[in-house]
Amino acid sequence: MNRSARRGTLASIAAELGVSRTTVSNAYNKPDQLSEELREKILNTATRLGYPGPDPTARSLRTRHAGAIGVLLTEELTYAFEDQASLEFMAGVSEACSKMNASMLLIPAGVDPETSANRAAELINQASVDGFIVYSVAQDDPFLEAVIRRNIPTVICDQPADAHRIDYVGIDDGQAIQPVVQRLVDAGHRKIGMLCIRLDRTPNNGPVSAERLRTAKMHVQRSRIEGALAVLAEAGISQDDVPIVERHINDQDNSRSAAEELLDAHPELTAVICTVDSMALAVADVVESRGGTIPRDLSVTGFDGIPQAVNRGIVTVRQPSKDKGRSSGEVLASNIEQTHNEHTGRIKKRGAGTEATRILLETSVMDGESIGAPRTGATE
Repeated sequence: MNRSARRGTLASIAAELGVSRTTVSNAYNKPDQLSEELREKILNTATRLGYPGPDPTARSLRTRHAGAIGVLLTEELTYAFEDQASLEFMAGVSEACSKMNASMLLIPAGVDPETSANRAAELINQASVDGFIVYSVAQDDPFLEAVIRRNIPTVICDQPADAHRIDYVGIDDGQAIQPVVQRLVDAGHRKIGMLCIRLDRTPNNGPVSAERLRTAKMHVQRSRIEGALAVLAEAGISQDDVPIVERHINDQDNSRSAAEELLDAHPELTAVICTVDSMALAVADVVESRGGTIPRDLSVTGFDGIPQAVNRGIVTVRQPSKDKGRSSGEVLASNIEQTHNEHTGRIKKRGAGTEATRILLETSVMDGESIGAPRTGATE
């Protein structure tokens, strides 16, 4: 006889112990309703008979509760474990998952727009989750569209901020970057360049044109650049005089090549504004590899506030990445509970005009030693 055919069932355990199937089920699903002695007897019998416990798929179909949330990120899967800001975000989500007794399913959308379009519906539709956290995707991303079509609880973190009246957690990126840019201006810098990561799903590894910036679909990076340009404009520095270099992939090699491209093409620069700390660190590495020092030969600022940048003395904007993850998870948990109560008839459904939750977290400036006066002899 096939081994699987001899495995115990809910019914066979109940029959052997002389209890109801509901009592056996409660040993797994509602242990507080049984005495410790009875629950232990049921579990021991189940082990002896080879019963593995209730089928999670069947249970989720019955209860309409999967016990998991999906986290969608527009990166390769390795990014979630290599990028410090992403790690902090995931740690925050994990804390929220622990409170709601849920597991976390990471869904990497990737960075290739063609591949993303083909994989979106398949990956999203097969995800057995109670809700989604969408972590920083373009407003026209096919994965986002697939999530919306699932019509289950969803929270967007970072971007897009105004998509389909969905609950949102983020920061004011344009405002957040302005204090560090103002410090460069106050230090006397007028020859300033910028480095950023991708502005759109369509790759651009090189200079950023005014049109590219204006039409960018990823507003986090666009907002940081625009916020910086606003401060520079007030100081009389035209956008046309601020070279910007973009990289589609946010990793060490691309950050370094972007820094080299900017500094080689514009040796007159005395300062570089970076929209992520990884690029600020790359600028410092390039300057030092060429025999220079920060800030004597070049001033630099970052964004994120990761430990590596803070320890290096980079003046940077500290964003609450872990709090973003935690808040996103908490908002989603509340949304899931609301939806569950609607399904069970415990409360009335929310009206179509119900406002989405919108949470903007505070940022701060991390002081460092990466801003100094323009180097002697620099062209002003």
